[in-house]
Amino acid sequence: MPKVLAQGKKIKCIRGAKLSLILQQNGIDLYNGSARVINCRGIGSCGTCAVKVEGEVSAANWRDKARRSLPPHSPTTDLRLACQTEVLGDVKVTKFDGFWGQGSQIVWTPEG
Repeated sequence: MPKVLAQGKKIKCIRGAKLSLILQQNGIDLYNGSARVINCRGIGSCGTCAVKVEGEVSAANWRDKARRSLPPHSPTTDLRLACQTEVLGDVKVTKFDGFWGQGSQIVWTPEG
């Protein structure tokens, strides 16, 4: 059973679970500022759930790639859209600042 480490919490989940749902169901705030209210609710069009993921996850699908190819995101960064990412093994998640989570300052790390 895979484990997700985010904001100091170690969460067990089933293989193939959507990362965004795992985080939200366990009280981890996935969105910054107004994005808590203004987001696409998991369809992959807004990009506000972008996080850095280390570990075994699904390959980026077309929605993830398409949204991250548009500003303020960049396809060259190592961010992923949590709503489009399936957990396949143990992962560590980091959230950055900025409305879209694209900033350079860390909001929270896997450890806290």
